[in-house]
Amino acid sequence: MSWRLSHDGLREVLMVMMVAMLLLLPMVGLRTVDSSSGLGIDLHIAAVFWAVLLIGLGKKSLVAARENIPVIAYPAACVMLLSGFLAPLPTGFLEFFALAGGFICLTNAILMTLRGGRPISKNSFGEGMDVVATKIQAATPQVAWVMFAIVVALPFVFPDRYVLDVSILILTYIMLGWGLNIIVGLAGLLDLGYVAFYAVGAYSYALLAINFDLSFWVCLPLAGILAAFGGLLLGFPVLRLRGDYFAIVTLGFGEIIRVVLINWYQVTGGPDGINSVPRPSFFGLAEFTRRPSGDLPAFHEMFGLDYSSIHRIIFLYYLILVLALVVNFLSVRLRKMPIGRAWEAMREDEIACKSLGLNRTNLKLMAFMISATFGGFAGAFFATKQGFISPESFTFIESAIILAIVVLGGMGSQLGIVIATLLVIGLPEIFRDLELYRMLTFGIGMVLVMVWRPRGLLAVREPSIRLHGLHGKGAKS
Repeated sequence: MSWRLSHDGLREVLMVMMVAMLLLLPMVGLRTVDSSSGLGIDLHIAAVFWAVLLIGLGKKSLVAARENIPVIAYPAACVMLLSGFLAPLPTGFLEFFALAGGFICLTNAILMTLRGGRPISKNSFGEGMDVVATKIQAATPQVAWVMFAIVVALPFVFPDRYVLDVSILILTYIMLGWGLNIIVGLAGLLDLGYVAFYAVGAYSYALLAINFDLSFWVCLPLAGILAAFGGLLLGFPVLRLRGDYFAIVTLGFGEIIRVVLINWYQVTGGPDGINSVPRPSFFGLAEFTRRPSGDLPAFHEMFGLDYSSIHRIIFLYYLILVLALVVNFLSVRLRKMPIGRAWEAMREDEIACKSLGLNRTNLKLMAFMISATFGGFAGAFFATKQGFISPESFTFIESAIILAIVVLGGMGSQLGIVIATLLVIGLPEIFRDLELYRMLTFGIGMVLVMVWRPRGLLAVREPSIRLHGLHGKGAKS
């Protein structure tokens, strides 16, 4: 057994370290800072040194595993992993990078040892992931009931404000992902402006509740209807467009809505936003305040409880949970209906769909309107949860995040969207130090998914309809 890397392997490690140093030195090592005399430059050479060292260790472990030299692969991976716990790394991002990179390198070394130094090809990796995805999809009913039990019991197990706020945020994005999944996953239309429907729902609720003194339960369906009207307006101009042109128009629609919200100051408040958005009551029976100002009693007095602000958060948590479950139920039912099968036919081949006599105009409009309705519901909930809305909450980045959730989970997969939301929204909350690197993390994650799982994590889906003659016991080959 060899105890050192080959010349090609050593050259590869040195080349990677040199490229990393050239890229990181101006990007990470030099940072502009504000000072009394103007704009200055702050040096972060330690961060560059540690980053290049960790990259070199990771590359050394990968090359050693590829050349079947475990005596080098395992120590390099373990040193990288332990450095995340023990080494005085200057930033939280480097700690996360050391831990994640060390875990990946150690896993790769173990797999390469089991395979005798033979690398894992894309085909074998994809086949293995397809098997795992198929088993997960087959167990979806059981997994769904387990998840349902967990989310229902969460406020009682962890009655913490931060935990509930993060859970509400995750459920909101799950609801948005399920809504966008109708357009992208089922109908096969790339929508880059879904945040526009989210914004229409939020502003519709806020304006109706403030100007007309309507309750949340009245404004919620109205916000969905107005968002659906926005989907109808977007659907007509893009009926004849496909592919990249379609995506560009939807992107433009999202930016148009944001610009209108900024400049229509008399109605939307412009960049200042809308303050004091009314909170929802307990089904019109009680208010979540210590001393109610209206005719309704206080929630804690109605049930004989001590006043706590957490009561309203728990109610909002269960409210978004119910809304998300309703969206999921309707999405699953729509997929099994003729319109759902028509959407999937249009996604697979639009020309063949037209040859079958299906009206593509109506199909696209229905997809936009139904998906926009769900986005409007989510926007109305967002407005009442925050109590304040502004155009800054509805930028293109929000559309990118929702689309990333749908693509990462597997277009058309309801369970995949839940898993992707936990990864995309939950992990940044756990590693809050990565907030400045969120888009970089998204970019790396999406590139890895496009390379290894271009159809998403759970791309294997059950068919909408089965031919029982080919599936039963008496099927003929």
